[in-house]
Order: sequence, then structure tokens, then C-alpha cells
Amino acid sequence: MAVREGTHELGPDDGRLLIRTGRSGLGRRAGHDLTIEATRWTAEVEAREPLSASSVAVTVEVDGLEVKDGSGGVKPLTDQDRAEIGKNLRSVLDVRRYPRITFASTRIDDAGERIEGDLTIMGRVKPVQVSAALEGDDRVRGGVAVQQSRWGIKPYSAFFGALRLADDVEVEFDVRLPG
Repeated sequence: MAVREGTHELGPDDGRLLIRTGRSGLGRRAGHDLTIEATRWTAEVEAREPLSASSVAVTVEVDGLEVKDGSGGVKPLTDQDRAEIGKNLRSVLDVRRYPRITFASTRIDDAGERIEGDLTIMGRVKPVQVSAALEGDDRVRGGVAVQQSRWGIKPYSAFFGALRLADDVEVEFDVRLPG
């Protein structure tokens, strides 16, 4: 690994953290598959040799989740749609009581390709396994599928349940590491 050993602070200037949603239900053609970006997040990477001695901690500010894109659907996603979806998102995630989503690694494999850790959403802590791949000497890309219902989140629905957000959402990251 080309990452310099030590503690490294990362944030939006170093890369992107995206959440991708899908649709389900009979009315899925009416809705959009969304790309939501975390615009306010921090990561602390404790880089050690061997890699399995390293750790990662990530904090995402729920108020910093912004709808960036919506594909599919009967009509294009408008700015008003984006604002309404953001408002619903903050409500569902109860931003006043739970302003942050966190991840703390508990184990990293020797190749750095699998990171196990605890994901905390709305005060509920559940284990997840994140995939990661080093690209070149300074980029790490990866992600994890998160099932909302594991954290007590009821996926958004409309039109009497005919249009539903799929329970699984994809969390993806692409960050530049300090060399």
C-alpha cells in the first residue's frame, strides 16, 4: 500500500460519498432512481502496516445529504422535487434526534479489500462489510449495500404503496488518499 502511515483526515475535498436508491412496486415507472451525495462528511484513516492494523472512522452529517440526480421516471426531476425529497429524507432519518450517521471499522483484511465495521443510523448499530479496492497509488473506491429496514427505516412509499423505494440502497465512495 502506498499510503503514508499515520493518521489522515479526509472529507469532501478528497472524494465523493454517494448513496444510490432504486424503485419498486407497481408504480415504479413514475418515480426516480436517486443519487444522493453526502456533502458534509469526515473520515479518519489510521494507516498502519500491516493493513489489518489500520482503522477507519467515518461521520456523515444527515443535513449534508443532497439529492444530485434522478434517473428514470415519467418526467425529469426538478429542483422542487429535489428539495421535497431532501425534506422527506431528513424527516425519515429524524435529523433532530440523530444528526449523524457513523461507521467505525472493527477489522480490515490484510489486502485492504474487505472492511468490517459498525454502521450507526438513527442510534441503531449494525455490522456491515464494506468492499474496497486500491486504484493506483492514491485512490480507494468501494461500497456496501445497506438494507434500510435493518435500521428500522421504512422505505419511502407513495400512491398508496404503488411506488416504493427499494429497501436496499448502495453506498459508494471514491476518495484520494494522502501519499
